[in-house]
Amino acid sequence: MIRRNSPLRPFVATLAAYDLGPGPAGVHRGLPSSTLSITIPEDDSLEIGWVARSASRNRHRAVVAGLHMDAAELRQRGCTRGVYVTLSPLGAGALLGLPASALAHHVVDLADVVPALADLPERMAACRTWPQRRALVEHALLGGLARHGDGENADELRAMLAALSRTTRVDEAARRIGCSRRHLSSRIRTECGVTPKEYQRLVRFETARRRLAAVDTAAVGLADVAAASGFADQAHLSREWRAMAGCTPTEWLRAEGPSAPDHSLGEAPASG
Repeated sequence: MIRRNSPLRPFVATLAAYDLGPGPAGVHRGLPSSTLSITIPEDDSLEIGWVARSASRNRHRAVVAGLHMDAAELRQRGCTRGVYVTLSPLGAGALLGLPASALAHHVVDLADVVPALADLPERMAACRTWPQRRALVEHALLGGLARHGDGENADELRAMLAALSRTTRVDEAARRIGCSRRHLSSRIRTECGVTPKEYQRLVRFETARRRLAAVDTAAVGLADVAAASGFADQAHLSREWRAMAGCTPTEWLRAEGPSAPDHSLGEAPASG
């Protein structure tokens, strides 16, 4: 994780090593999340395609994924390890130099988003240890922060996202921060590329995913997970999972297990 006193902390949710597993190829289902992600393989490129879309997989040397409402499948052949970073929506502007809305529902090459980082995968491949790789990625992100910094009215957007995360109704979120629903909706769509209601869906789905990965569902039960995550009932949870993950919670648990990731596209269980 990011150090408590790091200037990256307000913008970076995760900076971790990943390993897609043993064997000649690793496969992972990247689920929707309230964060953007950067996935940098140690060596081989990534193949990524959307589960529910007919488009073929595309190859990327390193990839940036915006907020997305459906699942993607990631394949990495040869060396299945790499570094994974998740950014808050404000982190897109502060570290990458463009609003999160420019990346929403898309997966693009890191080099196309930030040309200054085009050689980052090659530099990372030359590192021998995880501390070296971590330091290299942190240095690259700090360089972006120095170039771009916090955007105009960032505090308002930060407050809007926090209010949406803590409520189930958009009207209530607007009331909490003292603005109109129309203003909140316009700002969120412009900055994030999703509607306020979609952002709340992402937060709720993410909460359920974390609970599912952390508990013994045989003992706790999906109904309890649904209630604790803000869903109306277990049926509501199941419908959202089919829509956003392309599978049921049980199918996802069977495939990914209790060590399943905490974030979206590309994340895998951390390795040392």
